[in-house]
Amino acid sequence: GNNELGRCDVQDWKDITQVFAGSSHTVGLKKDGTVVAVGDNEYGQCDVEDWTDIVAVSAGRYRTVGLKSDGTVVATGSNHMGQCDVAQWRDIIAIAAGDGITIGLKEDGTVVTTCVDWYYNTPAWTDIREEH
Repeated sequence: GNNELGRCDVQDWKDITQVFAGSSHTVGLKKDGTVVAVGDNEYGQCDVEDWTDIVAVSAGRYRTVGLKSDGTVVATGSNHMGQCDVAQWRDIIAIAAGDGITIGLKEDGTVVTTCVDWYYNTPAWTDIREEH
């Protein structure tokens, strides 16, 4: 693929359990709960070297989001629309990062987002369940 800014430089990655591609970076979750990232880091989207105890990752446009085993969420990168404002989230079981939005699925089936409502007009989702 297009290796502009090194986003395909994953040949040395080992013990990876999940991968995600943002618009200009690639993120990998390792078996030990740490995260690696390569590619464009203009907004700090690859600043994940201190993350631990991560069980899931997602990559959006210019940001990376991680779900910790305790149900909290961490995020790094562009926050121009509040996409990284996840520090208060609790009881999260799944995450997704998109263009200008971060979404979390809570244990009780409700959904939380960081998007600006006027832009995305996110509905009030409830009783959403992750299928296994």
